[in-house]
Amino acid sequence: MEITIDNYFERRYSLFKWRSETSHANKLVMAFFMACITGLMAQIIIPLPWTPVPITAQTLAVLLAGILLGRYWGGLSMIIYLLIGVVGVPWFAGSTGGLATIIGANGGFLIGFVFAALFIGYFADKYVNARSFMPMLGILMFASFFLIYVPGLIQLSAWMYLVNGSAPGLWSLLAMGVLPFIVGDIIKIGGAAALAKAITPKEPFNGGENPVDNDGKWKIF
Repeated sequence: MEITIDNYFERRYSLFKWRSETSHANKLVMAFFMACITGLMAQIIIPLPWTPVPITAQTLAVLLAGILLGRYWGGLSMIIYLLIGVVGVPWFAGSTGGLATIIGANGGFLIGFVFAALFIGYFADKYVNARSFMPMLGILMFASFFLIYVPGLIQLSAWMYLVNGSAPGLWSLLAMGVLPFIVGDIIKIGGAAALAKAITPKEPFNGGENPVDNDGKWKIF
């Protein structure tokens, strides 16, 4: 079958419309599948000698969870990821699992995954304009650099205090939990924003805002 721009737009709309209206059972399967993808990508790591927080690829899966699954189910996929890891499945970074990981140095970042996926999914589902590159870039940057990093740094600082008897200074904390990850996160954010522009429909499929201009023409993104 010949693939044209028109039927590509039609197919991506149909896919997201189906995702929005399908049964809870199907949505749960998709959320579990995205949790599995996150667990697999968590095994792509680069350990750093001066920090207990490794560089991983799993944050890309978090961003995609919100874009692909939308509000609620994107966040639920990350909750599933955490819960299955807590019961002992070794799919956190470095093939670790158990409650110790959640309450350890990296736990705040993992908890931030839930907030980030919920936030991204809310805007990706509700607002058509958010699915273009620049708005999505801003949404993903806020989710990554605030919703993931802030709880991550708070727990990392608390963990360092418990282990060493004193909390690290601000610059030491940033060196352990932020600075080594900025370049990689920007690359992942840019890639996810570009993917969102390409694969998400630019018309409402789930109660999103009206994408029609005043002159009746569809907005171009």
